Amino acid sequence: MRPALTILAALAIAMGLLWIGQGLGFVHWPQSSFMLDQRPWAWRGAVLLVVGVLLLIRARRRRG
Repeated sequence: MRPALTILAALAIAMGLLWIGQGLGFVHWPQSSFMLDQRPWAWRGAVLLVVGVLLLIRARRRRG
């Protein structure tokens, strides 16, 4: 269970950072993305980032 939580947390953190970057206009990839320069996606990315960090903390504290 621990490796699965760690992988899920890493994916959530990476996706959250991407969404924040796209929402704030720092990341313009892919060019045709509807998320570029859209602030709601930055907020959603921040929430996903926090969820990923919490999952990572839980995975590190979990035994076995």
